[in-house]
Amino acid sequence: RMMLEEQVFLQAQALAGTLEESQEELLRAMCTASAEALAARLKEGLTPEDCESVFVLAAGLYALAGFRETEESQSVQQLRAGDLTIQQDSSGVKTQAEGLRRQARELMAPYMKDSFAFTGV
Repeated sequence: RMMLEEQVFLQAQALAGTLEESQEELLRAMCTASAEALAARLKEGLTPEDCESVFVLAAGLYALAGFRETEESQSVQQLRAGDLTIQQDSSGVKTQAEGLRRQARELMAPYMKDSFAFTGV
């Protein structure tokens, strides 16, 4: 399982771009949690290795979504200097994170016990 979690981390890290060491630690923790959560939702009899390439990408997307939201929540939301106020709008990060999660759900739908996917006619 450890090798799979490392693959998830490498996938998420590639999507995230350049990170500081503390950010890498957070992303690695998010990857571990995402991989465990996805593995627990697989259809009966399936393992992450059965759908490895899709699993790695989907878990990486979930981890990156959580990472981005966590990073956003830790950043300064408002800065005031005299009469000037700068307020950061976090709706873009939330929309981006939901988009990443939606992509991950769509990728994993055929393998999940609590979802469905159109498979063609």
